[in-house]
Amino acid sequence: MKEVFYIDRFEQAEALLKPHRVEVLRQLAHPKSCTEVGAVLGQSPQRVYYHVKKMVDAGLVTQVSERRVRGIHEGVYQASAQSYWLSPQLVGRVGSRTAQDELSLGYLLNLVEEVHDDVATLTGGPTLAVSGEIRLPNGNREAFLNDLRTTLQELFTRHGGAEGEAFRLAVACYPKEDTTDE
Repeated sequence: MKEVFYIDRFEQAEALLKPHRVEVLRQLAHPKSCTEVGAVLGQSPQRVYYHVKKMVDAGLVTQVSERRVRGIHEGVYQASAQSYWLSPQLVGRVGSRTAQDELSLGYLLNLVEEVHDDVATLTGGPTLAVSGEIRLPNGNREAFLNDLRTTLQELFTRHGGAEGEAFRLAVACYPKEDTTDE
């Protein structure tokens, strides 16, 4: 089972984006037959099979085995991945987003789409992740960005080089809803 299945074709999205199919897919986190899924969801095995077949055809579900039950061959199915991500490219941009300003929402959206695509195609291996929260007084975004850029450049100089594994570093700052009690 893959960690992430990246949905970048309309046929795959169409096969998944039906509420009943999402429920069937959740049931297939572990191998089950259509009869077993149907019993949990209160649906007939035939109805479940119809949805499973659509997802198998799209590659979202895999038949992992087959067994004989009362003289009938019954398939056992499992989700192809633990997580399913929709590519932003399925809809694509409506209009132009030519943001060059690193302080703009457009620039952040471009960066997030690139990171989304990169992460979705990872096949395992080492990753690094850091997350945190910072509070910036009004009007300090540009000064913070300049300090961050300087700090990162120092890190790149200290740890960078021509040898070793290549990693992409993306840093994003965006407003977060305040969840502290008032």
